[in-house]
Formats: sequence, C-alpha cells, structure tokens
Amino acid sequence: MKEALDQAFLSEVNQNLGIAHKVARLYFADPDERDDVIQEMMYQLWRSYPRFNKQSKFSTWMYSVCLNTALTYVRKSSRRKSEPLSETHMQIADPGSENKEEKIARMYQAIGTLSPLNRAIVMLYLDDLSYEEIASVTGLTKTNVGVRLVRIKSELEKKMKLTEEN
Repeated sequence: MKEALDQAFLSEVNQNLGIAHKVARLYFADPDERDDVIQEMMYQLWRSYPRFNKQSKFSTWMYSVCLNTALTYVRKSSRRKSEPLSETHMQIADPGSENKEEKIARMYQAIGTLSPLNRAIVMLYLDDLSYEEIASVTGLTKTNVGVRLVRIKSELEKKMKLTEEN
C-alpha cells in the first residue's frame, strides 16, 4: 500500500513539477535559494500527501503547498540577511533597445514588488487558473480574487510605465 501511495505521489509531482519552479522563481532571484526552497517544497508535499483529500485537483493543492512553503521560507530568510544593492542593480536600460526577454524580466521584477499574496494571485492567474481555483488556493473569495486582479493589473501597468520612462 505504501509503495502504491509513493508511486502515485511521484507520478503527480512529476506531472506538475513546473508549479514548484514557477513559485520559486517568483519569490527568489538567487538560484541557490530557489533550489533550497524547491527541496523544501518537495519535502512538504511528500509529508502532506497522505492527507490530500482529492476534493480539488492535485495541481491546485500543489500550488497551495508550494505557495505556503515559499512564503514561510521568505519570512525566515528575511530575518536572516539583507543584501546591499550592487552596481548592476543601479544600471538603467535603454528602453528603445529592449527585447521580449527584457520586457518579461521587467515584468517579473514589477511582480516581485507586489505583496506576497498579490504575487501568488498573479502567478496563478498567469497559469490560467480560474478565479474559483485561485480562491481555493489563496483562501480568498472568488469576488475578492477578481477585485484584487483588477487592482494588481492597474498597479503593474503603472510600475511598468515608470520603469519604461526611467
């Protein structure tokens, strides 16, 4: 019975592994930190899998576990260290020479300035989860998710315009 449970877990996680990587990328810029948090996510998923009640899709449940793990890790790591800005952080790009990858990087940077909950909502929205599924993962109501998304989109547009002007 344990082997069947382990095989089911491995199969589900491997099919949805991108979720852990997306969450880690959204909250951690440092590749070593991302690797550490992904390892912690896998541990938390494995530890809580026997309690997964299958009332929601596995991917929805996995988002929830990964987000909670990342947020816990953020809280712990913010107490440990702070890093001064380097010269590369101060460089200003020429907006006229910006390509698609640079725009995406700027968007991720803008998303990174949002509150942890709003970052999670954006990530889930970008992964085409329904408002209902986002509400299930975040613990918000479906209406609250919709209202927050409108406000988040407006905030991101302003931030992108500001970085475009600078």
